[in-house]
Amino acid sequence: MINGNFLIGHETDFKNKTGVTIILAPNGAVGGVSVRGAAPGTRETDLLRPMNTVQEAHGIMLAGGSAFGLAAATGVMTYLHEQGIGFKAGEHLVPIVPAAVIFDLSCGQFAYPDEAMGYAAAKNATADNVLQGNIGAGCGATIGKLFGPEMKSKGGVGFASVTLADGTEICAVVVVNAVGDVYDTKGDFVSGVNHEEGLTTTDLLLAGAKFGDLAGQNTTIGCVMTNAKLTKEEVNKLADVAHDGLALAIKPVHTAFDGDTMFALASGEVETNLLALQAACVEVVRQAVVNGIKHRCLGE
Repeated sequence: MINGNFLIGHETDFKNKTGVTIILAPNGAVGGVSVRGAAPGTRETDLLRPMNTVQEAHGIMLAGGSAFGLAAATGVMTYLHEQGIGFKAGEHLVPIVPAAVIFDLSCGQFAYPDEAMGYAAAKNATADNVLQGNIGAGCGATIGKLFGPEMKSKGGVGFASVTLADGTEICAVVVVNAVGDVYDTKGDFVSGVNHEEGLTTTDLLLAGAKFGDLAGQNTTIGCVMTNAKLTKEEVNKLADVAHDGLALAIKPVHTAFDGDTMFALASGEVETNLLALQAACVEVVRQAVVNGIKHRCLGE
């Protein structure tokens, strides 16, 4: 995958249904981010903005545990620092590891990923890791939560990859934990709210359904990775375009109760057609969402 420039690792607490998924860029990669959900839980995202000094990230962390889970990023930083990887700040190296989290605190005992889990996920990271399902940050992910736990379905973490004709590669890792439902490429319902009459979340909302407090309990997060040579502005645009893939697969998406956040990393080996890359980005994100649902409970 992307010639080994990116490594993926998972660490899972199956008992408490939470975990960490990490994407490492040991050689550094130009990073970007786009937040479209109204309830995000993030760390270090401002560093990725085009106007700011830091040009490269060394990893992206996706985790459960809501805001508590952001602490796991420190473990990732510790691992990278031990490997001599980081941004040169004076006499020291500071690994740049932006992060985003999902809410999964209601899936088991109160528990969240800590520094040790972040460290383990980074240490476990390998090239060509395409594990999917209820592992890592997808362990406690759920979807279709309009009416709470009684009608929700399992979410998960999904992976997809595409290679363009010019040799550009792009892949996506997405943790699906949405208010909404998931649909396939033909627009057919895959999974989501388990309504006795077979109605979807969108159907119910349009019909005026009453629902409870959803604040802070949802979010779909992910990262797209490419070997393309891109500027920081272009990588940020790629992260922005990635949300179109979410919108094709999740309905409704980017709600006031979701913190949908997508990262992008570019390792810079291949000159590419930006339009084709953006089109591929949308498709791999859409596929990753659907794959995360189709592989749930399997962890494979």
